[in-house]
Amino acid sequence: MRCYFHLVNGHESIPDDIGIEVLDLTTAEEMALQAIEDIRTEAIELGASWEGWRLDIVDPSGRSLLSIPLNPTVR
Repeated sequence: MRCYFHLVNGHESIPDDIGIEVLDLTTAEEMALQAIEDIRTEAIELGASWEGWRLDIVDPSGRSLLSIPLNPTVR
């Protein structure tokens, strides 16, 4: 299945126009979580913030399959 990873907040979006083929939603979520970790690491290095942003995993029709906030979670 092809999934797209869009970065969005309430006012802006950074669409993924290419997408990636994955076996299932679990694999897409794992890839998204790795991408989010990379984004957070880069943001820390640059002193940037992705607060209020999320990564939406969508199918080719644009239907949202999963949404993951970029804000670090407190555990």
